[in-house]
Amino acid sequence: MRTIAEGYSFTEGPRWHEGRLYFSDFYTHRVLAVDGEGRVEVIATVPGQPSGLGWLPDGRMLVVSMLDRKLLRQEGDGRLVEHADLSKIATYHCNDMVVDTQGRAYVGNFGSDIESGNKLVKANLAFVDTDGSVSVAAEDLAFPNGAVITPDGKTLIIGESFGRCLTAFDIADDGGLSNRRIWANLHPHIPDGICLDAEGAIWLADPANHCVVRVAEGGDVLQKIEMSNGTFACMLGGEERKTLFVCTAAGSGSKAEGRLTAKIEACEVSVPGVGCP
Repeated sequence: MRTIAEGYSFTEGPRWHEGRLYFSDFYTHRVLAVDGEGRVEVIATVPGQPSGLGWLPDGRMLVVSMLDRKLLRQEGDGRLVEHADLSKIATYHCNDMVVDTQGRAYVGNFGSDIESGNKLVKANLAFVDTDGSVSVAAEDLAFPNGAVITPDGKTLIIGESFGRCLTAFDIADDGGLSNRRIWANLHPHIPDGICLDAEGAIWLADPANHCVVRVAEGGDVLQKIEMSNGTFACMLGGEERKTLFVCTAAGSGSKAEGRLTAKIEACEVSVPGVGCP
């Protein structure tokens, strides 16, 4: 592993887009992008704390605003405007999302304030159509987190962090989800951010066990990379999409707010990334 960028509060939502890695830094409220030479640019400031990222077909960026449970859209002049209000579906902070090639978004949320010791409440996954309308895509997910869509656009796979599993759905032409099934049981691993490769395997960041793991459908572990800090998200990018970028930090939640331990680390892998994000 090599360090690409460091000195952040809590990095999340890494996305490879137009030759750069975009990512959110929670507690400095910024969306940033870093190029191959380590040059970093601030793309947007999100007072409600940014998380998941994606893009509409016309190139405008979508960003999850966690604390006010909104999906924002960045206009051509850099302004952030409300794209969708998720508060009627999300029962606590919103988090990661995946945006398909049509610009439709699937957005997860925590379900409840588990950091304060409250009981886990299973969450609904929000679906945001291209016009900004919001509906429930799936119910009763145990902390829906990182998600991917297969290259054919027909399958969504999402990590249920507290279910310790990856769950798959068929995607209908209108974006609706059906045929819910377990794609992989992961115990003892906990899926946070995930990404998909060309052999149909999924890389997942496991914050509790300080590693990134490549798994096949069914749950067989194909590769594991141990890390010195917690790993919270990963993304395949680079010119050939064979660079595995990993968001790492010493901790998460409110403990991370006053620290600057978060990094973007990277290594080369043999199988390129595919699909969305």
